[in-house]
Amino acid sequence: MEPVAAGAADDLRAEDLRADDLTFAYGGREVLRGVSLSLPRGTMLGVLGPNGSGKTTLLRCLMGYLQPRSGHVRLQGRDVARWPRRDFACQVAVVPQEMPTDFPLSVEELVLIGRVPHLPARGLGFESARDREAAAAALEACGLTAQRARPLHQLSGGELRRAFIARALAQETPFLLLDEPTSALDLRQQLAILDLLRGRARTGAGVLVVLHDVNLAAAHCDRVVVMKEGAVAADGPPERALQPGVLGDVYGVDLSVVTAPGSGRSVLIPTLRKGP
Repeated sequence: MEPVAAGAADDLRAEDLRADDLTFAYGGREVLRGVSLSLPRGTMLGVLGPNGSGKTTLLRCLMGYLQPRSGHVRLQGRDVARWPRRDFACQVAVVPQEMPTDFPLSVEELVLIGRVPHLPARGLGFESARDREAAAAALEACGLTAQRARPLHQLSGGELRRAFIARALAQETPFLLLDEPTSALDLRQQLAILDLLRGRARTGAGVLVVLHDVNLAAAHCDRVVVMKEGAVAADGPPERALQPGVLGDVYGVDLSVVTAPGSGRSVLIPTLRKGP
């Protein structure tokens, strides 16, 4: 299926984080096929798609963890593979899907790891008062101030997810890449975290979030990329990219559009298709 729209591809700026015509394969299994997107500063971009559609692989290419078979990922016009990792970490913070807890750290110690790229490259590298202030602000933003001294293995899944988000916020980078940041969060915390990330975008950050909830994406994202089988099926503002016909083809479901009482916002209701 051809992409619904090219999104902002014709208006790329040198300061964007951008992918151009990426392909990637694990062995002989192609996972990304000609994927292009841009993440300008001041934008919240949602990436949606079924399980196995290539969302996490795309994020790993954007962060330089995986090297694409063809195509390029550039930050500020420079291939991410050519950025020194410390310099890159001062520009891009990542919240992975996996949240390891097999190390004896408290919540505050985990969040302070986000300050490591800003420590002196040589010398002892102790955190400064400025680093501790940044960590404290991130803990407060994620509602974890009261849990700052707790060991990671004592946290609930939702608390642990917020701790890793706080670590990324403490990094104070112009770009944030988050893989399923609402996973394990209750409804209130989902909204709070997405509102927080949207606020970061409004103050000049480029924020990319991998999501599964199309209605959360529609409510919070400036632009949405929908992926299907490793390719971009739609790219544009939510009202254009999240059309029922597009999503029905991508997910293999039927969708109805209803108007939410009070807000007047359109909500997509999926139902399983009957028959073969």
